[in-house]
Amino acid sequence: MARRLLTLLAALLLALSLGQSSAQAASFANPVKAQKGADPWIVHHDGNYYLISTSWTDVITVRKSPTLGGLATAPSVQVWKGDAASRCCNIWAPELHYLGGRWYLYYVAGQNIADYNPTQRSHVLESAGSDPMGPYSYKGQLNSAWMLDPTVATINGQLYLFGSVNGGTQNIVAARMSNPYTVSSSFSTVSTPTYDWERQGGTVNEGPEILQRDGRTFLVYSASGCWTPDYKLGQLTLTGSNPAAASSWTKKSAPVFQRSDGNGVYGPGHNGFFTSPDGKESWIVYHANDSASEGCDNGRTARAQKFTWNADGSPNLGTPVRLGASQSGPSGEPSAVSTTYTVTNRNSGKCLDLAGSSTADGAAVRQYACNGGANQRWRLEDLGDDTHRLVNVASGKVLDTENCSSADGADLRQWSWLNNTCQRFRFIATDGGHVRIVNQATGKVADVADCSTADGADVRQWSWLGNACQQWRLNPA
Repeated sequence: MARRLLTLLAALLLALSLGQSSAQAASFANPVKAQKGADPWIVHHDGNYYLISTSWTDVITVRKSPTLGGLATAPSVQVWKGDAASRCCNIWAPELHYLGGRWYLYYVAGQNIADYNPTQRSHVLESAGSDPMGPYSYKGQLNSAWMLDPTVATINGQLYLFGSVNGGTQNIVAARMSNPYTVSSSFSTVSTPTYDWERQGGTVNEGPEILQRDGRTFLVYSASGCWTPDYKLGQLTLTGSNPAAASSWTKKSAPVFQRSDGNGVYGPGHNGFFTSPDGKESWIVYHANDSASEGCDNGRTARAQKFTWNADGSPNLGTPVRLGASQSGPSGEPSAVSTTYTVTNRNSGKCLDLAGSSTADGAAVRQYACNGGANQRWRLEDLGDDTHRLVNVASGKVLDTENCSSADGADLRQWSWLNNTCQRFRFIATDGGHVRIVNQATGKVADVADCSTADGADVRQWSWLGNACQQWRLNPA
């Protein structure tokens, strides 16, 4: 009898444990980024996910959220803007790597010319501290010739750079590094497209990503033309001692992740890997199309799903999940998914507030002591061009620059959505997790009048002065 009671108690405790685990992981549905979702990369650091992807412009933006599902509505914060003509434009495939207490942001960029593709080179930025949001400084170019999709990994104590070059076919190459921004050997080819499934629409191996577990190293890469629905993932396994030699890698003869017509997923590729907050689950992030006719452009969306491991220790990436299908979030993350934010001034600690929760066009926007009211909560909606509209939860109306004025001191107020640039704002990272809120039409920033700390102080636009009265923190609320 006692044994039976112990068994029942153990079953009850297991059920409660499973219930708690389920409750702790918020459900979500793909995409995790619908705007500019190509070539996505996710890291989890210090309680937050950070998502970065191809911009097609001269800026790099990062999304931050405590939950995977929250990334879909998180603001895109600009952490870098092209700073020289030789590397200003058409930024592709950024990745964040934490090495030696700093973040290194690897990316591809071209020159400001009509035919940018031949000028694409790989570059790296370095963070000032341990915050993935920067600020960043430029550290250098990683190669002298055309190379896409740089990634780094430490294998057997040595740091390596992997990328994709074009020499008639597009191949994956590797080189040793002496530090996160210095290549210390010549590049050598480690994979070239040889199977038919790697040559659909183009002979392409690109987007190398290193996956390591239990002492084993895998290189997962994208194959075939990204402009086709048959873009897919292949896999190499490190079976030798030199990761920069092709002879040390064994290629799997079949793809490991590919289109699913049944689930309406086409061209899944250019992935990254991350683990759940509690370290117990393995996840893949990738881009894909939801139509076979869509190509290699901004229509691709970022998606994520859990994967498992085979008995032989290799990854089992499974089948791409249908867009919109409900999934349990990664284990160990918070249960709440916030879609609204408070906007808090760095100088005063007070919140961006809609006066009196008014629904009228022209109602004042000011600062006020944070109280959790709907008039202090904002939806920061990404408009797909690196700008946002700030929609007040109480009124449904947006932050607006009065009369589209470019003058210092012009009022920031609410107004019905007119879809003009006076109602579009960029978030640009400063430091300490703060941003400046920059109007797209005027280039001026949201500013608390006279640096006041009083409730009711007006919020207006002003030229950027770099002071705390012009900096804001975006907090999920």
